[in-house]
Amino acid sequence: MRNILVLGAGRSSTSLIKYLLNNAQEENWKVRVGDISEELAEMKVQGYERGEGFFFNVEGAEQRKREIEAADIVVSMLPASMHTQIAKDCIALKTPMVTASYISDEMKALESDALAAGITILNEVGVDPGIDHMSAMKVLDEIRAKGGKMDAFESFTGGLVAPESDDNPWNYKFTWNPRNVVLAGAAGAVKFKQEGTYKYIPYHKVFRRTEIINIEGYGLFEGYANRDSLKYREVYGLSEIPTIYRGTLRRKGFCKAWDIFVQLGATDDTYVIENSEDMTYREFINSFLSYNPNDSVELKLKSYMKIDQDEVELWDKLVWLDIFSDKKIGLKRATPAQILEHILKQKWSLKPDDKDMIVMWHKFVYKLNGVKHELHSSMVHIGKNQYETAMANTVGLPTAIATKMILNGVITTKGVIRPISPNIYNPVLDELKQYGIDFTEWEVV
Repeated sequence: MRNILVLGAGRSSTSLIKYLLNNAQEENWKVRVGDISEELAEMKVQGYERGEGFFFNVEGAEQRKREIEAADIVVSMLPASMHTQIAKDCIALKTPMVTASYISDEMKALESDALAAGITILNEVGVDPGIDHMSAMKVLDEIRAKGGKMDAFESFTGGLVAPESDDNPWNYKFTWNPRNVVLAGAAGAVKFKQEGTYKYIPYHKVFRRTEIINIEGYGLFEGYANRDSLKYREVYGLSEIPTIYRGTLRRKGFCKAWDIFVQLGATDDTYVIENSEDMTYREFINSFLSYNPNDSVELKLKSYMKIDQDEVELWDKLVWLDIFSDKKIGLKRATPAQILEHILKQKWSLKPDDKDMIVMWHKFVYKLNGVKHELHSSMVHIGKNQYETAMANTVGLPTAIATKMILNGVITTKGVIRPISPNIYNPVLDELKQYGIDFTEWEVV
């Protein structure tokens, strides 16, 4: 019997664990799920004979090494910052590893060690990064095979609320880590290339530079630039491409309203608000505004942020969040970003029967035999409820499928790798179709 060690039983692990357990009998697997919450780990394997949940503390070196040594493969669904330590142990014990997270500089530095150990450490095999890589590379390789030369590549992904559960003016609910949503774009200037010119957007301008995208059957979305698009030139074999741009999708109107919080300073995570536990939502907003005992917080915010009287939809979004209420925050020594996250979680959390939605869209512009072509590709996947989410499916299922492929010798490439070769992306994308995760492609004329 082959032993699969899954580390982390959080929300994005649900579909991964379910897939592994559903295939455990046929594949002769034992699936052990470790988490800091033993109760959560046991809940995720409940009812499966070949599943076992147990307490796992990543800080415990002895337990970590003991569990990895007993495993045939490790799937790390822990926070991204913890992957490197797991990878180092996997290298020392010659155990292959899979994660859905970006390849960090620390992980990349383990390439030669992983090769020397003769193991595969597959990263970026979730949704974004993951399905975005695989679906893009499939089309890019097809264009190259025909002799086409790429002129532009754009790619956007968004985790949103499904239309049938969309009941608020922001047209948004949390489908993944709320902290990451609040801090989106704060890591530094966004970088991309447009028509041969390098472009940079500082954080305070990211949410005012958006692109409108229409997904047939689902309406209009807006995309804002995400992180460093330039590093994907090498990953995708597009070193000479004039335009490359990656971004995040939201519903139309979201970004302009979110930018109010960015400009206000409410997304700052670098300092602590004094006496935050006794502060009200209204006092939190007022703390960023100038002192004027004669004007209301609402009036001061409108004046400071230059919100016109006719911007009703934008103002309704802000009011709906209760940011002008006298509710107590109740968080001790909290940063502005932590307070904002707390406020948003009261309003943007999925209800038990709510459905989420993953939307992905690619644009490929290329020349073939002197003729310009534009190809669009999109995928929309909707979850079942608050627990069986589209986010969990699109993160967990490709990760689980890739785990199976490594165990069965389908993926044999060693080192620190991404799923960008046909022997990985074709089988994964083909199997994902069985779960309703499929792409529609059309040529724009």
